[in-house]
Amino acid sequence: MPAEFTVGLSHDFVAADGATSWGDIGLGELTAAGVRWNFLPPDHGELDPEVLNGYDAVLFGAPAVTARTVSGAHPPLLLARFGVGLDEVDLDACTQAGVGVTITPDGARRPVAAAALALILAASHNLLAKDRIVREGRWAERARLMGRGLAGRRVGVFGLGNVAIELFGLLAPFGTEHLATDPLRTAEQAAELGVRLVSLPELMAQSDVVVITAALTPQTRHAVDAAMLELVSPGTVLINVARGAIVDTDALVHALAHGRLGAAGLDVTDPEPLPSGHPLLGLPNVTLAPHSLAWTDEMALGNGRSAIRSILAVRDGRAPAYLANRDVLRHDRLKRLRREEAS
Repeated sequence: MPAEFTVGLSHDFVAADGATSWGDIGLGELTAAGVRWNFLPPDHGELDPEVLNGYDAVLFGAPAVTARTVSGAHPPLLLARFGVGLDEVDLDACTQAGVGVTITPDGARRPVAAAALALILAASHNLLAKDRIVREGRWAERARLMGRGLAGRRVGVFGLGNVAIELFGLLAPFGTEHLATDPLRTAEQAAELGVRLVSLPELMAQSDVVVITAALTPQTRHAVDAAMLELVSPGTVLINVARGAIVDTDALVHALAHGRLGAAGLDVTDPEPLPSGHPLLGLPNVTLAPHSLAWTDEMALGNGRSAIRSILAVRDGRAPAYLANRDVLRHDRLKRLRREEAS
């Protein structure tokens, strides 16, 4: 490792006032550790290999990482993602180029779970509709907007990962029953968490609230389609805090407009952002957020510190936590990390 370890931050972190667009993300910890860092120049939605050359690590948020990104002569040892989504990251190309990629689930889990809970409560209590009748002077209509409480209801999650586990913890005072579908979990593992593992069709049919927390993969794209939505009981609430494309949007609109679904709370949509006049924008039983409901000071600092811990681990010759492409440790560029991990 060179004596001076240099880190670049993707340009989406630059704010007009010279701070970062996320506020405090813990950059003082890099400075205190003697790491030189600076903002990268503007990109065009993709990290540029020529810009990255010479950096030991890059902390990035919005830009995509493609095979071209890591095709330079000296790509960074680490690309530290500020967040958990990897649908815009070519992990295979990074692994072949000897570039590690980390994510920050420890920083995101509580804020995203809290966002899911906020959407559950808003949709279940008809919050937006009740806000609307107050603003429009239609107070007398409040009796027709009866909500549904959570006590004794079944909450099913599609994806039993960190966010779902955190959400179940937040739901504990409500006395909800918990279901999950996740091909990477066993029934025994789920049971240890107080969760009953079921298939996706069973989850859709048996849940009063369905919460999508899974990663977007070829297997999960449009997994919640018209056939799945036909299985839900009338009044079911659908929450999506993962990726919009996991749900077939046309099927979702139909289910909401025809009373199959009672309501939806969507922090993510497909397409994103929704174009003017999109059917979802006109449905009164939909609560929408611009893929940022979890964006809080808590999440900013948590994600930043998690990414910085990964960066400092690589600087110090250690394999970082939350490495998304662990096979990269076999690459000669990262052999020092491999030795440290083995020891």
